[in-house]
Amino acid sequence: MSDDNRPALEELGRRIRKVGGAKNGSELSSRSPRGITRTFRLTTEMVAALGVGGVGGWLLDGWFGTEPWLLLVFLFLGAAAGILGAYRAATQLMKEDMKSN
Repeated sequence: MSDDNRPALEELGRRIRKVGGAKNGSELSSRSPRGITRTFRLTTEMVAALGVGGVGGWLLDGWFGTEPWLLLVFLFLGAAAGILGAYRAATQLMKEDMKSN
């Protein structure tokens, strides 16, 4: 290696270290197993609440003969519960991240 290239290589090394140091462990890439797990958890919160609300409303409609009103009411309640549950889970995950950093 010639001495002409040494300053350029040292500068490149400094830039690489700078970029590598700027990234911290709390960043989640879309391919990170930790990020995928969190996404799956939040999605499950939403879908489960909608499912429970929908099935509950459908069963109550069949029992009381009020089709489709209780189904609609419980779907909206399930959606609200899903959003609230996902929000709480996301808040908890953020607090865990803050403690680990």
